[in-house]
Amino acid sequence: MARLTQIDSVPVAEVIVRDRLRPVTEAGVQSLLASIAETGVMKDAIHVRKKKDGSLHLIAGGHRLEAARRLDWKMIEAKVWTDVTDDWARLMEIDDNLAGAEMNALDTAVFLATRKEVYERLHPETKRGVAGGLARQGSASELSSFADATAQKFGMTARQVQKIVSAGTKLVPDEVAKLRAAPRAVTLKDLTEIAKIGPAPERYDVVARLAEGRSKSASEARRALRLEREGEAPVQDPSDQQFLALQAAWNRAGAKARSRFVDANGVRLIEMLGLQLGVEMPARQEAAE
Repeated sequence: MARLTQIDSVPVAEVIVRDRLRPVTEAGVQSLLASIAETGVMKDAIHVRKKKDGSLHLIAGGHRLEAARRLDWKMIEAKVWTDVTDDWARLMEIDDNLAGAEMNALDTAVFLATRKEVYERLHPETKRGVAGGLARQGSASELSSFADATAQKFGMTARQVQKIVSAGTKLVPDEVAKLRAAPRAVTLKDLTEIAKIGPAPERYDVVARLAEGRSKSASEARRALRLEREGEAPVQDPSDQQFLALQAAWNRAGAKARSRFVDANGVRLIEMLGLQLGVEMPARQEAAE
């Protein structure tokens, strides 16, 4: 059972940060720095996990810790926990962010999906189809009230929350990273549309279109893909169609396959880049030597 053993200052440099659900945002850090400059204090303590070897691992408060680092603080107020399991630490990280952080739709979906996964591991009796009577009572009510509170916060229905959780569950880390870098922020509507997608390849293509800015929304991306499949929007230039096929294959490929492709075609790619840049790049000659 997790125990709060200490509320004290800990060395900023000794807090280890690993495996976070979302990266620290510049906007979040700047907001904290502005608050500290105005009030002279950091309002909330961070939460850290003290392992048996004495090392300190961040549970919650990534933005607070980063702000302290930028201010060159040597110490930071922390609540130190022991006898902590990985699932318990993850649940605290999720709830701390959902309760206090301004998160975008994508991060909310990832956090909600992970919370559902962790909670069901801690309370298997709440899973659908397991001990139905128990799942409708007691601990299951926490999930229900949590979903209701989330729905109210974002002006949604409980059904919409379920769709967002479904989208967060389907998205793999690589897809989440691509969507975070998209030129247009992913919306709740995009996520509910992604949740409807059955075949994984279609999801890959929709994510790629959003990430590359080729589609303004998930629904637009799905329409474009459907038209391409049905041949209702023929590409005027065959090279455009070939480009789309190559791009789709690249997006679906894993890291090893992409590496093999570059190894096999590296010389040609370098030569083509040289032509585009107007620079003579004797890659083929050097390779032969």
